[in-house]
Amino acid sequence: MTRFTNALNTATGAAARSTATTHASRHTSRHTSRQGIRILAALLFGAVTLAGCEAHSDADFSMAPPEVDVAEVLGEPVTLWDTYTGRVEAPETVALRPRVSGYIDEVAFREGALVEAGDLLFRIDPRPYQARVQAARAELSRTRSQVTQAESEATRATQLLASRAVSQEEYDQRRSALLTARAQADAAEAALESARLDLAYTEVRAPVSGRVGRAMVTRGNLANADQTLLTSLVSVDPLHVYFNSDEQAAIDNQVVTHLLPPAGHGVPVRIALGGDGTRTHRGELDFIDNRLHASTGTLQYRAVLPNPEGLFRPGQFARVSMPVAQLEQALLVDRKAVLTDQDRRFVYVVDDNNMTARRQVITGREIDGLLVIREGLQDGDRVVVNGIQKIFGAGMMVAPQRVAMRDAARLTADSVAAMP
Repeated sequence: MTRFTNALNTATGAAARSTATTHASRHTSRHTSRQGIRILAALLFGAVTLAGCEAHSDADFSMAPPEVDVAEVLGEPVTLWDTYTGRVEAPETVALRPRVSGYIDEVAFREGALVEAGDLLFRIDPRPYQARVQAARAELSRTRSQVTQAESEATRATQLLASRAVSQEEYDQRRSALLTARAQADAAEAALESARLDLAYTEVRAPVSGRVGRAMVTRGNLANADQTLLTSLVSVDPLHVYFNSDEQAAIDNQVVTHLLPPAGHGVPVRIALGGDGTRTHRGELDFIDNRLHASTGTLQYRAVLPNPEGLFRPGQFARVSMPVAQLEQALLVDRKAVLTDQDRRFVYVVDDNNMTARRQVITGREIDGLLVIREGLQDGDRVVVNGIQKIFGAGMMVAPQRVAMRDAARLTADSVAAMP
Protein backbone atom coordinates (compact mmCIF):
# COMPACT_ATOMS: atom_id res chain seq x y z
CA MET A 1 0.00 0.00 0.00
CA THR A 2 2.94 2.39 0.65
CA ARG A 3 4.23 1.79 -2.86
CA PHE A 4 0.76 2.42 -4.23
CA THR A 5 0.52 5.80 -2.34
CA ASN A 6 3.96 6.92 -3.48
CA ALA A 7 3.15 6.05 -7.07
CA LEU A 8 -0.11 7.95 -6.84
CA ASN A 9 1.63 11.07 -5.39
CA THR A 10 4.27 10.92 -8.09
CA ALA A 11 1.63 10.70 -10.78
CA THR A 12 -0.32 13.61 -9.30
CA GLY A 13 2.79 15.80 -9.11
CA ALA A 14 3.72 15.03 -12.66
CA ALA A 15 0.26 16.00 -13.80
CA ALA A 16 0.44 19.28 -11.87
CA ARG A 17 3.81 20.12 -13.34
CA SER A 18 2.55 19.25 -16.78
CA THR A 19 -0.43 21.58 -16.33
CA ALA A 20 1.74 24.44 -15.10
CA THR A 21 4.00 24.04 -18.04
CA THR A 22 0.98 24.07 -20.31
CA HIS A 23 -0.13 27.47 -19.00
CA ALA A 24 3.37 28.84 -19.35
CA SER A 25 3.86 27.73 -22.93
CA ARG A 26 0.75 28.28 -24.97
CA HIS A 27 2.26 27.18 -28.26
CA THR A 28 2.58 23.54 -26.92
CA SER A 29 -0.40 23.54 -24.54
CA ARG A 30 -2.61 20.95 -26.25
CA HIS A 31 0.18 18.46 -26.99
CA THR A 32 1.65 18.67 -23.52
CA SER A 33 -1.75 18.16 -21.81
CA ARG A 34 -2.37 14.88 -23.66
CA GLN A 35 1.10 13.63 -22.80
CA GLY A 36 0.51 14.31 -19.12
CA ILE A 37 -2.69 12.31 -19.10
CA ARG A 38 -0.93 9.32 -20.70
CA ILE A 39 1.83 9.42 -18.10
CA LEU A 40 -0.69 9.57 -15.26
CA ALA A 41 -2.62 6.52 -16.56
CA ALA A 42 0.55 4.46 -16.98
CA LEU A 43 1.73 5.24 -13.47
CA LEU A 44 -1.65 4.35 -11.95
CA PHE A 45 -1.76 0.98 -13.79
CA GLY A 46 1.75 0.10 -12.62
CA ALA A 47 0.96 0.97 -9.02
CA VAL A 48 -2.22 -1.14 -8.97
CA THR A 49 -0.42 -4.12 -10.57
CA LEU A 50 2.41 -3.92 -8.07
CA ALA A 51 -0.03 -3.86 -5.15
CA GLY A 52 -1.89 -6.93 -6.52
CA CYS A 53 1.34 -8.90 -6.92
CA GLU A 54 2.32 -8.15 -3.36
CA ALA A 55 -1.08 -9.33 -2.07
CA HIS A 56 -0.89 -12.56 -4.14
CA SER A 57 2.64 -13.25 -2.94
CA ASP A 58 1.59 -12.81 0.68
CA ALA A 59 -1.37 -15.21 0.18
CA ASP A 60 0.87 -17.88 -1.38
CA PHE A 61 3.21 -17.91 1.59
CA SER A 62 0.34 -18.07 4.07
CA MET A 63 -1.62 -21.02 2.38
CA ALA A 64 -2.36 -23.92 4.80
CA PRO A 65 -1.68 -27.61 3.89
CA PRO A 66 -4.75 -29.24 2.24
CA GLU A 67 -6.92 -31.59 4.24
CA VAL A 68 -7.10 -35.18 2.98
CA ASP A 69 -8.63 -38.40 4.35
CA VAL A 70 -6.12 -41.13 5.15
CA ALA A 71 -6.76 -44.71 6.28
CA GLU A 72 -4.45 -47.43 7.50
CA VAL A 73 -4.00 -50.43 5.26
CA LEU A 74 -6.51 -53.07 6.33
CA GLY A 75 -5.07 -56.52 7.03
CA GLU A 76 -7.44 -59.46 7.48
CA PRO A 77 -8.12 -62.99 6.17
CA VAL A 78 -10.19 -62.99 2.99
CA THR A 79 -11.77 -65.41 0.56
CA LEU A 80 -11.20 -64.65 -3.11
CA TRP A 81 -14.09 -65.09 -5.56
CA ASP A 82 -14.24 -65.58 -9.31
CA THR A 83 -17.29 -64.93 -11.48
CA TYR A 84 -18.43 -67.27 -14.25
CA THR A 85 -21.19 -67.26 -16.84
CA GLY A 86 -23.78 -70.03 -16.75
CA ARG A 87 -27.31 -71.09 -17.54
CA VAL A 88 -30.23 -72.15 -15.39
CA GLU A 89 -31.54 -75.64 -16.04
CA ALA A 90 -34.31 -77.75 -14.55
CA PRO A 91 -33.24 -80.88 -12.66
CA GLU A 92 -36.21 -82.72 -14.21
CA THR A 93 -37.43 -82.11 -17.75
CA VAL A 94 -40.25 -84.24 -19.19
CA ALA A 95 -41.54 -84.36 -22.76
CA LEU A 96 -45.04 -85.77 -22.32
CA ARG A 97 -46.19 -88.32 -24.91
CA PRO A 98 -49.25 -90.60 -24.68
CA ARG A 99 -48.81 -94.28 -23.87
CA VAL A 100 -51.95 -95.21 -25.83
CA SER A 101 -53.34 -93.94 -29.11
CA GLY A 102 -56.64 -92.10 -29.34
CA TYR A 103 -58.38 -88.80 -29.86
CA ILE A 104 -57.89 -86.03 -27.30
CA ASP A 105 -61.08 -85.62 -25.30
CA GLU A 106 -59.95 -82.89 -22.89
CA VAL A 107 -57.02 -80.53 -22.18
CA ALA A 108 -57.27 -80.15 -18.42
CA PHE A 109 -54.56 -77.57 -17.60
CA ARG A 110 -53.78 -73.90 -18.08
CA GLU A 111 -50.74 -73.38 -20.27
CA GLY A 112 -47.70 -72.12 -18.37
CA ALA A 113 -49.19 -72.90 -14.96
CA LEU A 114 -47.56 -74.63 -12.00
CA VAL A 115 -48.85 -78.17 -11.51
CA GLU A 116 -48.34 -80.86 -8.92
CA ALA A 117 -47.30 -84.44 -9.55
CA GLY A 118 -50.42 -86.46 -10.37
CA ASP A 119 -52.51 -83.58 -11.75
CA LEU A 120 -54.59 -84.44 -14.84
CA LEU A 121 -53.25 -82.77 -18.00
CA PHE A 122 -54.90 -84.59 -20.95
CA ARG A 123 -57.74 -87.09 -21.31
CA ILE A 124 -57.87 -89.41 -24.32
CA ASP A 125 -61.26 -90.86 -25.35
CA PRO A 126 -61.55 -93.82 -22.92
CA ARG A 127 -64.51 -95.68 -24.48
CA PRO A 128 -62.51 -98.09 -26.68
CA TYR A 129 -60.33 -99.02 -23.74
CA GLN A 130 -63.32 -99.47 -21.44
CA ALA A 131 -64.70 -101.97 -23.97
CA ARG A 132 -61.39 -103.85 -23.98
CA VAL A 133 -61.50 -104.04 -20.19
CA GLN A 134 -64.98 -105.53 -20.32
CA ALA A 135 -63.91 -108.07 -22.95
CA ALA A 136 -60.87 -109.07 -20.93
CA ARG A 137 -62.99 -109.44 -17.83
CA ALA A 138 -65.38 -111.74 -19.70
CA GLU A 139 -62.52 -113.84 -21.02
CA LEU A 140 -61.18 -114.20 -17.50
CA SER A 141 -64.56 -115.42 -16.29
CA ARG A 142 -64.69 -118.01 -19.09
CA THR A 143 -61.23 -119.36 -18.34
CA ARG A 144 -61.96 -119.55 -14.64
CA SER A 145 -65.04 -121.66 -15.34
CA GLN A 146 -62.88 -123.96 -17.45
CA VAL A 147 -60.47 -124.27 -14.56
CA THR A 148 -63.34 -125.26 -12.26
CA GLN A 149 -64.50 -127.97 -14.67
CA ALA A 150 -60.95 -129.25 -15.23
CA GLU A 151 -60.36 -129.45 -11.49
CA SER A 152 -63.56 -131.48 -11.05
CA GLU A 153 -62.62 -133.92 -13.83
CA ALA A 154 -59.08 -134.28 -12.49
CA THR A 155 -60.40 -135.07 -9.00
CA ARG A 156 -62.79 -137.72 -10.38
CA ALA A 157 -59.97 -139.24 -12.44
CA THR A 158 -57.84 -139.53 -9.34
CA GLN A 159 -60.58 -141.47 -7.54
CA LEU A 160 -61.22 -143.73 -10.53
CA LEU A 161 -57.54 -144.44 -10.98
CA ALA A 162 -57.38 -145.71 -7.40
CA SER A 163 -60.11 -148.28 -8.19
CA ARG A 164 -58.62 -149.09 -11.56
CA ALA A 165 -61.73 -147.72 -13.31
CA VAL A 166 -59.74 -145.46 -15.71
CA SER A 167 -56.41 -145.94 -17.34
CA GLN A 168 -53.28 -144.05 -16.46
CA GLU A 169 -53.36 -142.35 -19.87
CA GLU A 170 -56.83 -140.89 -19.32
CA TYR A 171 -55.81 -139.71 -15.89
CA ASP A 172 -52.79 -137.89 -17.37
CA GLN A 173 -54.96 -136.24 -20.00
CA ARG A 174 -57.34 -134.82 -17.39
CA ARG A 175 -54.43 -133.54 -15.30
CA SER A 176 -52.97 -131.86 -18.39
CA ALA A 177 -56.33 -130.25 -19.18
CA LEU A 178 -56.41 -128.82 -15.67
CA LEU A 179 -52.98 -127.26 -16.05
CA THR A 180 -53.92 -125.83 -19.43
CA ALA A 181 -57.11 -124.28 -18.04
CA ARG A 182 -55.17 -122.68 -15.20
CA ALA A 183 -52.61 -121.24 -17.64
CA GLN A 184 -55.39 -119.82 -19.78
CA ALA A 185 -56.93 -118.24 -16.71
CA ASP A 186 -53.61 -116.62 -15.80
CA ALA A 187 -53.28 -115.27 -19.35
CA ALA A 188 -56.81 -113.88 -19.23
CA GLU A 189 -56.03 -112.19 -15.92
CA ALA A 190 -52.90 -110.61 -17.36
CA ALA A 191 -54.88 -109.40 -20.38
CA LEU A 192 -57.40 -107.82 -18.05
CA GLU A 193 -54.63 -106.04 -16.16
CA SER A 194 -53.14 -104.77 -19.44
CA ALA A 195 -56.55 -103.47 -20.54
CA ARG A 196 -56.93 -101.69 -17.22
CA LEU A 197 -53.50 -100.07 -17.64
CA ASP A 198 -54.40 -98.86 -21.13
CA LEU A 199 -57.61 -97.43 -19.75
CA ALA A 200 -55.65 -95.65 -17.02
CA TYR A 201 -53.20 -94.30 -19.62
CA THR A 202 -56.05 -92.44 -21.31
CA GLU A 203 -55.59 -89.93 -18.47
CA VAL A 204 -52.20 -88.23 -18.96
CA ARG A 205 -51.04 -86.95 -15.57
CA ALA A 206 -48.04 -84.89 -14.50
CA PRO A 207 -45.18 -87.22 -13.50
CA VAL A 208 -43.37 -84.47 -11.52
CA SER A 209 -44.25 -81.13 -9.96
CA GLY A 210 -43.27 -78.11 -12.02
CA ARG A 211 -44.32 -75.68 -14.71
CA VAL A 212 -46.17 -76.99 -17.74
CA GLY A 213 -45.65 -75.62 -21.25
CA ARG A 214 -48.17 -75.03 -24.01
CA ALA A 215 -50.47 -77.74 -25.34
CA MET A 216 -49.01 -79.07 -28.59
CA VAL A 217 -52.21 -81.06 -29.35
CA THR A 218 -55.68 -79.69 -28.79
CA ARG A 219 -59.05 -81.36 -28.28
CA GLY A 220 -60.27 -83.57 -31.13
CA ASN A 221 -56.84 -84.38 -32.56
CA LEU A 222 -55.35 -87.86 -32.80
CA ALA A 223 -52.45 -88.68 -30.50
CA ASN A 224 -50.29 -91.66 -31.39
CA ALA A 225 -48.78 -93.74 -28.62
CA ASP A 226 -45.11 -92.90 -27.83
CA GLN A 227 -44.91 -90.48 -30.78
CA THR A 228 -47.09 -87.40 -30.46
CA LEU A 229 -45.65 -84.67 -28.20
CA LEU A 230 -48.43 -83.40 -25.96
CA THR A 231 -46.56 -80.79 -23.87
CA SER A 232 -43.38 -80.32 -21.83
CA LEU A 233 -42.96 -80.12 -18.07
CA VAL A 234 -39.99 -78.79 -16.09
CA SER A 235 -39.38 -78.83 -12.35
CA VAL A 236 -38.89 -75.39 -10.77
CA ASP A 237 -37.74 -75.89 -7.18
CA PRO A 238 -34.86 -76.19 -6.84
CA LEU A 239 -33.09 -75.28 -10.09
CA HIS A 240 -29.59 -76.13 -11.28
CA VAL A 241 -27.07 -73.57 -12.58
CA TYR A 242 -24.33 -75.07 -14.78
CA PHE A 243 -21.15 -73.10 -15.54
CA ASN A 244 -17.65 -73.87 -16.82
CA SER A 245 -14.12 -72.69 -16.04
CA ASP A 246 -11.09 -72.96 -18.29
CA GLU A 247 -8.31 -75.44 -17.62
CA GLN A 248 -5.95 -73.00 -15.89
CA ALA A 249 -8.71 -71.68 -13.63
CA ALA A 250 -9.70 -75.25 -12.82
CA ILE A 251 -6.14 -75.96 -11.67
CA ASP A 252 -5.96 -72.73 -9.64
CA ASN A 253 -9.37 -73.39 -8.05
CA GLN A 254 -8.35 -76.56 -6.26
CA VAL A 255 -9.54 -74.96 -3.01
CA VAL A 256 -13.13 -75.51 -4.16
CA THR A 257 -12.56 -79.24 -4.31
CA HIS A 258 -11.38 -79.22 -0.71
CA LEU A 259 -14.27 -77.00 0.39
CA LEU A 260 -16.89 -79.30 -1.15
CA PRO A 261 -18.05 -81.69 1.59
CA PRO A 262 -18.81 -85.33 0.80
CA ALA A 263 -22.36 -84.94 2.10
CA GLY A 264 -24.69 -82.31 3.50
CA HIS A 265 -24.46 -78.63 2.56
CA GLY A 266 -22.27 -77.54 -0.36
CA VAL A 267 -20.01 -74.54 -0.89
CA PRO A 268 -22.00 -71.27 -0.81
CA VAL A 269 -22.03 -69.29 -4.07
CA ARG A 270 -23.67 -66.03 -5.20
CA ILE A 271 -25.90 -66.10 -8.26
CA ALA A 272 -27.09 -63.05 -10.23
CA LEU A 273 -29.76 -63.73 -12.85
CA GLY A 274 -30.36 -61.95 -16.13
CA GLY A 275 -29.13 -58.37 -16.42
CA ASP A 276 -29.74 -57.62 -12.74
CA GLY A 277 -26.21 -57.47 -11.31
CA THR A 278 -27.23 -55.67 -8.12
CA ARG A 279 -29.30 -58.49 -6.61
CA THR A 280 -27.66 -61.79 -5.84
CA HIS A 281 -29.22 -65.01 -4.62
CA ARG A 282 -27.57 -67.60 -2.43
CA GLY A 283 -26.92 -71.01 -3.89
CA GLU A 284 -24.76 -74.01 -3.11
CA LEU A 285 -22.14 -75.72 -5.22
CA ASP A 286 -22.97 -79.43 -5.11
CA PHE A 287 -21.17 -80.96 -8.10
CA ILE A 288 -17.79 -80.73 -9.87
CA ASP A 289 -17.27 -82.85 -12.95
CA ASN A 290 -14.69 -85.62 -12.73
CA ARG A 291 -12.89 -84.69 -15.95
CA LEU A 292 -12.16 -81.82 -18.32
CA HIS A 293 -14.02 -81.73 -21.62
CA ALA A 294 -11.45 -82.54 -24.29
CA SER A 295 -13.17 -80.48 -27.02
CA THR A 296 -13.49 -77.26 -24.99
CA GLY A 297 -10.79 -77.64 -22.32
CA THR A 298 -13.25 -76.65 -19.58
CA LEU A 299 -14.40 -78.12 -16.29
CA GLN A 300 -18.10 -78.09 -15.45
CA TYR A 301 -19.58 -77.03 -12.11
CA ARG A 302 -23.17 -77.13 -10.85
CA ALA A 303 -24.88 -74.99 -8.24
CA VAL A 304 -28.29 -75.54 -6.66
CA LEU A 305 -30.58 -72.48 -6.62
CA PRO A 306 -33.68 -72.56 -4.35
CA ASN A 307 -36.79 -71.33 -6.15
CA PRO A 308 -39.77 -71.82 -3.79
CA GLU A 309 -41.86 -69.07 -5.42
CA GLY A 310 -41.14 -70.16 -8.99
CA LEU A 311 -39.69 -66.76 -9.97
CA PHE A 312 -36.78 -68.13 -11.98
CA ARG A 313 -37.11 -70.18 -15.14
CA PRO A 314 -34.87 -72.70 -16.88
CA GLY A 315 -32.82 -71.18 -19.67
CA GLN A 316 -32.09 -67.90 -17.89
CA PHE A 317 -28.64 -66.34 -18.14
CA ALA A 318 -26.77 -66.38 -14.82
CA ARG A 319 -23.50 -65.09 -13.34
CA VAL A 320 -22.08 -67.24 -10.57
CA SER A 321 -19.50 -65.96 -8.06
CA MET A 322 -17.58 -68.87 -6.55
CA PRO A 323 -14.86 -68.89 -3.84
CA VAL A 324 -11.54 -69.89 -5.42
CA ALA A 325 -8.89 -69.16 -2.76
CA GLN A 326 -8.47 -68.33 0.92
CA LEU A 327 -5.79 -65.89 2.14
CA GLU A 328 -4.85 -66.02 5.79
CA GLN A 329 -3.71 -62.36 5.79
CA ALA A 330 -4.35 -59.93 2.94
CA LEU A 331 -3.64 -56.17 2.69
CA LEU A 332 -6.70 -54.22 1.47
CA VAL A 333 -7.12 -50.61 0.34
CA ASP A 334 -10.03 -48.64 -1.05
CA ARG A 335 -10.12 -48.98 -4.84
CA LYS A 336 -10.36 -45.19 -5.38
CA ALA A 337 -7.03 -44.73 -3.57
CA VAL A 338 -5.24 -46.59 -6.38
CA LEU A 339 -4.20 -44.35 -9.28
CA THR A 340 -2.89 -45.32 -12.71
CA ASP A 341 0.20 -44.00 -14.49
CA GLN A 342 0.30 -45.62 -17.92
CA ASP A 343 0.69 -49.35 -17.13
CA ARG A 344 1.66 -48.87 -13.47
CA ARG A 345 -0.49 -48.37 -10.40
CA PHE A 346 0.41 -46.33 -7.35
CA VAL A 347 -0.98 -44.81 -4.15
CA TYR A 348 -0.05 -41.83 -2.01
CA VAL A 349 1.07 -42.66 1.52
CA VAL A 350 1.52 -40.17 4.36
CA ASP A 351 4.48 -40.50 6.75
CA ASP A 352 4.74 -39.41 10.41
CA ASN A 353 5.69 -35.86 9.32
CA ASN A 354 2.51 -35.60 7.21
CA MET A 355 4.52 -35.63 3.99
CA THR A 356 3.19 -37.52 0.97
CA ALA A 357 5.13 -40.18 -0.90
CA ARG A 358 4.26 -42.04 -4.06
CA ARG A 359 4.26 -45.83 -3.67
CA GLN A 360 4.01 -48.20 -6.64
CA VAL A 361 1.76 -51.23 -5.96
CA ILE A 362 0.67 -54.48 -7.57
CA THR A 363 -3.03 -55.16 -7.07
CA GLY A 364 -5.08 -58.34 -6.96
CA ARG A 365 -8.80 -59.07 -6.89
CA GLU A 366 -11.48 -56.67 -5.66
CA ILE A 367 -13.56 -57.62 -2.59
CA ASP A 368 -16.52 -55.39 -1.62
CA GLY A 369 -14.88 -52.21 -2.94
CA LEU A 370 -11.44 -53.05 -1.51
CA LEU A 371 -8.47 -54.09 -3.63
CA VAL A 372 -6.02 -56.77 -2.50
CA ILE A 373 -2.48 -55.32 -2.56
CA ARG A 374 -0.01 -58.05 -3.49
CA GLU A 375 3.13 -55.87 -3.38
CA GLY A 376 4.11 -52.30 -2.47
CA LEU A 377 2.50 -51.70 0.94
CA GLN A 378 3.00 -52.90 4.49
CA ASP A 379 0.70 -53.28 7.44
CA GLY A 380 0.34 -49.89 9.18
CA ASP A 381 0.91 -47.69 6.11
CA ARG A 382 -1.40 -44.68 5.87
CA VAL A 383 -2.94 -44.27 2.42
CA VAL A 384 -4.76 -41.22 1.04
CA VAL A 385 -8.33 -42.29 0.18
CA ASN A 386 -10.10 -38.93 -0.29
CA GLY A 387 -8.78 -35.58 -1.52
CA ILE A 388 -6.17 -37.04 -3.87
CA GLN A 389 -6.90 -34.24 -6.34
CA LYS A 390 -5.38 -31.77 -3.83
CA ILE A 391 -1.99 -33.50 -4.01
CA PHE A 392 0.23 -32.20 -6.84
CA GLY A 393 3.14 -34.58 -6.27
CA ALA A 394 5.26 -36.46 -3.79
CA GLY A 395 6.88 -34.52 -0.93
CA MET A 396 3.85 -32.28 -0.36
CA MET A 397 2.71 -31.58 3.19
CA VAL A 398 -0.93 -32.34 3.96
CA ALA A 399 -3.33 -32.18 6.92
CA PRO A 400 -4.45 -35.84 7.30
CA GLN A 401 -7.88 -36.71 8.66
CA ARG A 402 -8.00 -40.31 9.91
CA VAL A 403 -10.85 -42.54 8.63
CA ALA A 404 -11.48 -46.29 8.55
CA MET A 405 -10.58 -48.05 5.29
CA ARG A 406 -13.77 -50.11 5.12
CA ASP A 407 -15.97 -47.07 5.92
CA ALA A 408 -14.35 -45.15 3.07
CA ALA A 409 -15.03 -48.00 0.64
CA ARG A 410 -18.63 -48.32 1.83
CA LEU A 411 -19.17 -44.57 1.40
CA THR A 412 -17.92 -44.80 -2.17
CA ALA A 413 -20.21 -47.74 -2.96
CA ASP A 414 -23.22 -45.91 -1.53
CA SER A 415 -22.40 -42.82 -3.60
CA VAL A 416 -22.17 -44.85 -6.80
CA ALA A 417 -25.43 -46.65 -6.04
CA ALA A 418 -27.20 -43.33 -5.45
CA MET A 419 -26.22 -41.95 -8.86
CA PRO A 420 -29.11 -41.75 -11.34
